[in-house]
Amino acid sequence: MYEHRSQPLLPRGSFVLRLLKHSAVSLGLILISLGIGILGYHFFEGLSWLDSLLNASMILGGMGPIDRLYTDTGKVFASFYALFAGIVFLTSAGIIMAPVAHRILHYLNLQENER
Repeated sequence: MYEHRSQPLLPRGSFVLRLLKHSAVSLGLILISLGIGILGYHFFEGLSWLDSLLNASMILGGMGPIDRLYTDTGKVFASFYALFAGIVFLTSAGIIMAPVAHRILHYLNLQENER
């Protein structure tokens, strides 16, 4: 997937394409996670689709819930979804930053080998 340390640095255009691919994977992960949250809030707590979207978006974005939860299953779901959302956030950031970190390390390794 990434170039070996003995290979030259990836051209800028190819690097941007790699970054876009990683961003698309990250966006897909976020959309799937948002869908899980919407379904959970709608079916476990009985919120409308729009309110479920709002709550799931706020939790996934790290802002916190909007609506008060009344059912025990809704509260359990919300607590697990909040933990899940934190992991998804960190994973998405890692997916997007991986090509950048690799490029920096690859560049530094190439400079070290030239010395």
